[in-house]
Amino acid sequence: MKLYIKYMVNMHCRHIVSTELKKLGLHFVIAHMGAVDVMENITDEQHEDLRIALFKSGLELIERRKVVLIEKIEDLIIMLVRDMDKLSETNFADYLSEKLSYDYTYLAEIFSEGRGITIENFIIYQKSERVKELITYNELSIKEIARKMQYGTVKQLSGSFKNSTGLSLSHFKKINSKKQLLVEDIRDYGQMTVQEYSLIKPA
Repeated sequence: MKLYIKYMVNMHCRHIVSTELKKLGLHFVIAHMGAVDVMENITDEQHEDLRIALFKSGLELIERRKVVLIEKIEDLIIMLVRDMDKLSETNFADYLSEKLSYDYTYLAEIFSEGRGITIENFIIYQKSERVKELITYNELSIKEIARKMQYGTVKQLSGSFKNSTGLSLSHFKKINSKKQLLVEDIRDYGQMTVQEYSLIKPA
């Protein structure tokens, strides 16, 4: 199950969280943005013990009902981002409010509290991840990707991608192409005999 911990912003906070979870005998992975993936189901008693221990250290365990709501927001955004080309116009705020039956202002507040980023920035991040996938597939031009992801122009797509990833589209394409070539080389080498490989391997 997933936990969200408010104010977990540095290595010291991560160490506190790790220590308290180990005390409870739980196995876990601390993800980014205040999220922790726990391998076991946490009992109500464990949850309360963890909440109290974290509170004493200045951290705050997000309520379970809020965690469920955050996960629903994430799932809806990811689903929308993957199918944006099937929608005439995507209004995330209205869509989330309608699907979850909460005012968008409340949803935005809960999400920022648990995730440490705004819904808007999470959407931009997911769109950038989807753009990476589409570039990797190499089936669409950048112009077609921009249209598919509902950017008005390639320039808008480029700007958003650069702000989100720190890379230009052309730089990412170049890096991705090198990775694909490396994978192909490894696959080809795997099909070679020892004698064939010895003829081309570096000295």
